[in-house]
Amino acid sequence: MIRLKILITSTRPGRVSPQFAHWIEGVARGLPAFSVEVIDLKEVNLPFFDEPEHPAKRQYVHEHTKAWSRTIDEADAFVVIATEYNYGFTAVFKNAIDYLAQEWKHKPVGFVGYGGVAGGTRSIQLMKPVLTSLNMVPLTEAVYLPFYRQHLDAEGKFQPTEDHHRQALVMLAALEKWAGVLKPLRETPA
Repeated sequence: MIRLKILITSTRPGRVSPQFAHWIEGVARGLPAFSVEVIDLKEVNLPFFDEPEHPAKRQYVHEHTKAWSRTIDEADAFVVIATEYNYGFTAVFKNAIDYLAQEWKHKPVGFVGYGGVAGGTRSIQLMKPVLTSLNMVPLTEAVYLPFYRQHLDAEGKFQPTEDHHRQALVMLAALEKWAGVLKPLRETPA
């Protein structure tokens, strides 16, 4: 079974990203290949990077880093819920990435992007070189939600379309394939 972690990268008040995370969680739980966990960076609440040693050494001194390391290390694949702040991705997510190195290695990552006209595309495109530098495999298959507010009902609840559901299934199928391909690399000592 593929251990999928869905990462909520927005921490601001009034955010809608948890709705998208729980929607993709439901889609993934409907597939036999995945065990799923949603990780909310607001709840993880990492301080600004504060480890004295380089993350590649895995010589962590803080308990929050050790807990974060365990969480990411046990994952086989990720879906990042990606909003766009000033044409980029959130500082909270960059900080969470920077805490670790080896734990991210040889794992695929898909995206659910949301926002205005670009639907999080610019944010995701800026994430890709950062994630690739950690030997992750960012997928081209993704779910994009431009003008996402048009998919919220009167109570502010996300109402996915059939197209959103199809995009999610395509992305999750790609994650399943890549997780299988990359697994032997994670099992081989570096």
